[in-house]
Amino acid sequence: MRILVWDSLAQPQRRAALERPVQQARSDIDALVREVIGSVRAAGDAALREYTRRFDGVEIGAFAVSAQEFIQARRSLSAEQLAAIERAIENVERFHRAQRLEPLALETSPGVRCERILRPIGTVGLYVPAGSAPLPSAVVMLAVPARIAGCPRRILCTPPDHSGAASPAVLAAAQLCGIESVFKVGGAQAIAALAYGTASIPKADKIFGPGNAWVTAAKQAVAGDPQGAACDLPAGPSEVMVIADESARAQFVAADLLAQAEHDANAQAILVTDSPVLAQAVSAELDAQLSGLSRRAILQKSLGASRCILVGDLDSAAEVANEYAAEHLLLQVRAPRAMLAKIVNAGSVFLGAWSPEPMGDYCSGTNHVLPTYGYARAYSGLSVLDYLKRITVQELTPAGLLDLGPTAVTLARMEGLDAHAAAVTRRLDVLRADLPAEASGS
Repeated sequence: MRILVWDSLAQPQRRAALERPVQQARSDIDALVREVIGSVRAAGDAALREYTRRFDGVEIGAFAVSAQEFIQARRSLSAEQLAAIERAIENVERFHRAQRLEPLALETSPGVRCERILRPIGTVGLYVPAGSAPLPSAVVMLAVPARIAGCPRRILCTPPDHSGAASPAVLAAAQLCGIESVFKVGGAQAIAALAYGTASIPKADKIFGPGNAWVTAAKQAVAGDPQGAACDLPAGPSEVMVIADESARAQFVAADLLAQAEHDANAQAILVTDSPVLAQAVSAELDAQLSGLSRRAILQKSLGASRCILVGDLDSAAEVANEYAAEHLLLQVRAPRAMLAKIVNAGSVFLGAWSPEPMGDYCSGTNHVLPTYGYARAYSGLSVLDYLKRITVQELTPAGLLDLGPTAVTLARMEGLDAHAAAVTRRLDVLRADLPAEASGS
């Protein structure tokens, strides 16, 4: 692991120290995504089959997962595995139920009533990547809040394996979360299908779920098209930052860095510490622990973008963390909750030595669909609110319009919007004409 001394770096070097791994040229990604989206819109299922053959190396007959496939998936998992999924669902549901908003209503002025009502999104498309490993946890994180929000139609797409089947763990998790409509299609083509619909796959109003650079680019493309579908948040390759002082255990810190680095060759792991001794110990631990891990090839690539940043004190560490805006931020310091008060940019924070990041990935209850690539400066992790529309309502009585209407007229005329003003004054004229002479001031 490269060790960089923060105080010795000039500003350009500091920016370079916090750069994410460079992905494939964006122009190449955008060109392929445009091709895929255009083909799926034009040819529907036929294009999906062609891209599934091209990218996944498999021929697909029916995209929809059958009832028998759901049954076989459940049977293929052990009781322990099913219980783990159920326990995760229970915790995620408990935390997300607490996020529900209540309708809001109040009078802002006499006779002026403003409200906020809640409506679930009609059709949501959930995308669960497969890559080199099935992700039943992603099903839980996407499907539980959708169910709590009351979205009436919840559909899920996930890539097929080389035999043309969906992951049994993904199917079991989907069924346990109340999702029966699952389709075996992945990548940018799945996003296009969800955005525009095909003969097999219904069109979604909003698409949720993480993915690789192509999936992320496809989500952004369809979200920019009024005929496409809205999307949740930018969520690409995983990343973790650990802030640790001399009290931290090197073996824990190294394990946390490796846990995120094993996701993807483009994942990134950064240690920020004020202890040179800990920095060296963690570097040694990374080498020791790496040798025993099954995804060593991926880790060797992703660790190439890892680094340790040595800071003068923990205040500087907090500044580094806020500048980086990590997807996952671990505070392994003596007083983690005190340090939390200094953190303003992070997707999800893990406090103390006994809060390993995988607990949030799987079963603590928080959502693991989080903003990456610095988007935590402006975006939040997935929640029930993302599945709800907040609609505002206003209702004025005649007296309320008489009282507040002139304010709107003045503001409209300040902006040069005569029609805006007239929509109010015409009503005011009618109301004033109906008032007794003494009430109207004549």
